Amino acid sequence: MSDPDNTPTGGKQDWEGFREVDRAIAENRLTAYTWKKTWADPWGRLKLIAIFAALAAFVVFVIVYDVIL
Repeated sequence: MSDPDNTPTGGKQDWEGFREVDRAIAENRLTAYTWKKTWADPWGRLKLIAIFAALAAFVVFVIVYDVIL
């Protein structure tokens, strides 16, 4: 009737597209995985650089504005 070798074990399905994410969650390294994937993407890298540049510009503005007044 049904082959016992082909049945999923205890609800653990093998999601091929999410295998690396599943391993990252299991090893509690999801944040590192997300940063690496974002840095590997050219648009993601551009967004990260823009966000950090804006943050640095804001910090410089606050420091300069505070010194002037």
